[in-house]
Amino acid sequence: MAKLTKVMVESAITHNKEFLWDEEVRGFGIRFLASGRRVWVYRYRDTGHRWRQLKIGEVGVLSLTVAREQARSAAAKVQMGGDPAAERDAKRRSITVRQLAEVFDELHIGLWVKASTAAEYRRSLKLYILPAIGSKRVEEVTRADIARLHRDLGHKPTQANRTIEIASKMFSLAEEWGHRPEGTNPRKGIKKYPEKKRERFLSSAELTRVGEVLAEMEAERIEMPSAIAAVRLLMLTGCRLNEIMTLQWSYVDFKLGLLRLPDSKTGAKDVPVGEPVLAVVSAIPQLTDNPWVITGKLPGARLTDLQPFWQRVRERAGLKDARIHDLRHTFASVAAAAGMSLLVIGKILGHANEQTTKRYAHLARGTMREAANDVSASIFRSMSVGSGSRLSTDM
Repeated sequence: MAKLTKVMVESAITHNKEFLWDEEVRGFGIRFLASGRRVWVYRYRDTGHRWRQLKIGEVGVLSLTVAREQARSAAAKVQMGGDPAAERDAKRRSITVRQLAEVFDELHIGLWVKASTAAEYRRSLKLYILPAIGSKRVEEVTRADIARLHRDLGHKPTQANRTIEIASKMFSLAEEWGHRPEGTNPRKGIKKYPEKKRERFLSSAELTRVGEVLAEMEAERIEMPSAIAAVRLLMLTGCRLNEIMTLQWSYVDFKLGLLRLPDSKTGAKDVPVGEPVLAVVSAIPQLTDNPWVITGKLPGARLTDLQPFWQRVRERAGLKDARIHDLRHTFASVAAAAGMSLLVIGKILGHANEQTTKRYAHLARGTMREAANDVSASIFRSMSVGSGSRLSTDM
């Protein structure tokens, strides 16, 4: 065995043995394959004293100097208890973020995420996550990569925040599935952008105007009756758009005054409804072989898109900035102003988190102050009667 030189390497086209070893770096040498190819290798014993062999590269592609430095680097890892060949094998078995996204879609999005949310997941993956990091190996994605993705979407703060949360869920499952070490989620530590919550409540006059527009449209017989009914139900129930659009006749309990929704954003729930709601539902023709309350144009189908109709309603009513979801906010605001407790409002609307309902607390302050005044005045009167006090509540 001698120190390999450039001349030796160039002249050693064949060899009477399988390996030609280097004297300078122990375990480093050339392997002669039966096909005639020559490859640089580094051979060592792992922590279990088993022989392992690491292919460094092709002779003629990598120079002797570069290959020897690679061998030295591998030898240093071995000295520190590492296993370069095992690391190489693990990398070969690893998957890209694009491949992880396919598994994520199959095992999580397709099984556990509701359709509307699933669409947003897939949209964020396609438009933002995969173009940025799709080609990277899952274990190679760093916090800097996710921070860069978040920063690049800074002009869309809400989208940016949703996108990194979707990435976070995917990498959390990657740990569970063995594609990343536990506790290495690259989204961790990245601060979200502040989001401005847009809340628009229709005034009493605006509600009246919408009602008038719906009545006018109904009389004109141009718009679909089911679309008119859908908006009325959204206004009168506080339900989410999808809950009304997917309402089936079997969900309506006329006797108890309930909409028994088997599936909503927060799971199965019963929505209590009043007589006005039941009257609107009762006026809707129940078509044979069509289970949907809000029917579409095709036989047996439901109406799938209410947005174009709502655009025409709000244009005619002079409410160009009002969204369909604002009808839900309005229902909650009217309930709060009427003195209904936040707990009850949350139950009706199906809020999973009480913090969501607390956004309407300021709307109930006037009512709560009036209630507090009534209680204190009653106690004060009792106190005054017993003590003969001259104090008066007229302040």
